[in-house]
Amino acid sequence: MKIGSPKEVFEGEARVAMTPDSAVQLKKLGHVCFIEAGAGSAAGFADAAYEAAGVTVVKTAAALFKEVDVVAKVRPPSEAEVKRLTKGQTLISFFYPAQNEKLLELAKKQGATVIAMDMVPRISRAQKMDALSSMANIAGYRAVIEAGNNFGRFFTGQVTAAGKVPPAKVLVVGAGVAGLAAIGTSTSLGAITYAFDVRPEVAEQIESMGAEFVYLDFEEQTQDGAATGGYAAPSSPEFREAQLKKFRELAPEMDIVITTALIPGRDAPVLWTKDMVEAMKPGSVIVDLAAERGGNCELTKPDEKILSDNGVTIVGYTDFPSRMAAQSSTLYANNIRHMLFDLTPAKDGVINHNMEDDVVRGATVAHAGEITFPPPPPKVQAIAAQKPKEKARELTVEEKKAQEIALFRQQTKKQVTMLAAGGALLLLVGAYSPASFMQHFIVFVLAVFVGFQVIWNVSHSLHTPLMAITNAISSIIILGALMQMGSGSFLVILLAALSIFMAGINIFGGFLVTRRMLAMFQKS
Repeated sequence: MKIGSPKEVFEGEARVAMTPDSAVQLKKLGHVCFIEAGAGSAAGFADAAYEAAGVTVVKTAAALFKEVDVVAKVRPPSEAEVKRLTKGQTLISFFYPAQNEKLLELAKKQGATVIAMDMVPRISRAQKMDALSSMANIAGYRAVIEAGNNFGRFFTGQVTAAGKVPPAKVLVVGAGVAGLAAIGTSTSLGAITYAFDVRPEVAEQIESMGAEFVYLDFEEQTQDGAATGGYAAPSSPEFREAQLKKFRELAPEMDIVITTALIPGRDAPVLWTKDMVEAMKPGSVIVDLAAERGGNCELTKPDEKILSDNGVTIVGYTDFPSRMAAQSSTLYANNIRHMLFDLTPAKDGVINHNMEDDVVRGATVAHAGEITFPPPPPKVQAIAAQKPKEKARELTVEEKKAQEIALFRQQTKKQVTMLAAGGALLLLVGAYSPASFMQHFIVFVLAVFVGFQVIWNVSHSLHTPLMAITNAISSIIILGALMQMGSGSFLVILLAALSIFMAGINIFGGFLVTRRMLAMFQKS
């Protein structure tokens, strides 16, 4: 099949749906590749690079549409582009069918097949085709870079000759793909990062990346992620109020806020209100990744950067992936290539549009003169259903006291058992050993018991477990040596004194070394 990518007509769009590298891979599937002249120049891919990869460069978009069987684009097509499609021709691009009903009807009229990359189901097998995640990953990264560009201080804390610089505090609202990318970038730059999401199960992911999860003192029966395709479901009004209350508490402390919250098929929820912006410090920055759908910040203006009355910069750009066109084009072209790989199972250059395939069916919004949107639920769930985790209940004073008493009884029982066993052993040894041996044996047993109790009850935060063992052995030596100091033999007294001296070096030296090691890990 002939596959071609025209130059994007959307103003300011720098991405391209085919790169020289992806074209090489498509040729291995048996396809022939075409590109409109200048389509990749804004992303850094010259026409000469395409020609070197064996791609045919076509002068105009109209000529390309006439030449190819499959048109691969980034942005949703214009009406003029849809009218160029012919019966049996396939269009692959972002399409947003719920918001573009007129374009969908026009594609049906033209008899074209439309595969919407934004409709790829979020199942494991389709991750390599998930263009939304690819672009969201770039947007999250770029959001932090954009915030740093508009923020007047360091992200990381520094101690310099001119004074101490505190680290920036960053709040990321929403821990989807974009949110996690923003968290990773922010923490790697050294900022103190906080993150919030309505799905408590993502707390572990957030904390594993070095950020702190913002918990709400509110219990909500959240919808299973399997039922929502891996996305967050709309929250109740009560939960929303608790959420806004928490954000109002955090607003005065945050230097940078990055909002990423979106709900499929709906306008972006307003989570950062005007009074929260007014509570922030002058010089703070808000980057709203949901600006294209209305914005999570009440003051956001799509495609604009504004300055609030109190000096807060609000960035509402909607083209973050396009601002990193080379990287975005590379990832998106790979998503397209993987989609075509599934459409060409025989690798013979012939597309087999299998509507029984979950991925192909989910992404197809128009086919064979019919509108196939919305698709049926995939046979494989997005994520496995999870049993809700029970929230740990804080113990009452009475319960804590009862727990302590039970623990004390358990420890006492254990010690009594050990003493009884030790006493029986002493009686057994005493019955068959001479008196001189028993004198030294009793000293040894007492030294072991007292030395172990003294050292082992010291908190392990003051020394390592290995140090605890060596110190316990040293304390046994010291106690035994002290008890032998009363012996009349000069040799025994000398050996005991040497034992005390050497064991003392080990104990006190060990504690000094451990304290120095702990000091290395203390934050300034």
